[in-house]
Amino acid sequence: MKKFLLAVGAALAALALGGCASYDGRGLVPGSSTGPQVETLMGKPALRLPAADGGSVLYFPRSPLGRHTFAVTLGPDGVMRAIDQRLTHANIDKLMAGTSNKKDVLGIFGPPDPANISRMPFKPLEVWEYRWLESGDKRILWVSFSDDGILREVINTHDYEADEPTGSGSMP
Repeated sequence: MKKFLLAVGAALAALALGGCASYDGRGLVPGSSTGPQVETLMGKPALRLPAADGGSVLYFPRSPLGRHTFAVTLGPDGVMRAIDQRLTHANIDKLMAGTSNKKDVLGIFGPPDPANISRMPFKPLEVWEYRWLESGDKRILWVSFSDDGILREVINTHDYEADEPTGSGSMP
């Protein structure tokens, strides 16, 4: 049974790697790739927001297993202008408690995984969780909103639950 499960797992991994999908948009060319090509390569976006120039921004969160959100900016002509990874310290630093709101956070990071949206039991806050990666360090970003949609708290910390267990697990 164990060999069967390993064989099935290997086959699924090969299919995933051999398919047309791209985790990070590798193969897309700014100034050349079109919106339909982006979606063929990266899949259906989790969110599409209008851009100031009449184009749009497509968001591709790679959660719950991945720790990235890629944003593809399309011009008004439907041609890709840029692709960037949004879960970064520079973008986290743009958040301003008391000033930023849900729309701002969506515009920076895109949507969180729906399973990672929760309500605080004793505070009137909605919390969004983004798992991200910084130079190999697995991290968690929590952003909390009051009922009026205003950002109230930003917590960025190491993801201790993702750490490998240490020690032999036995008592001396």
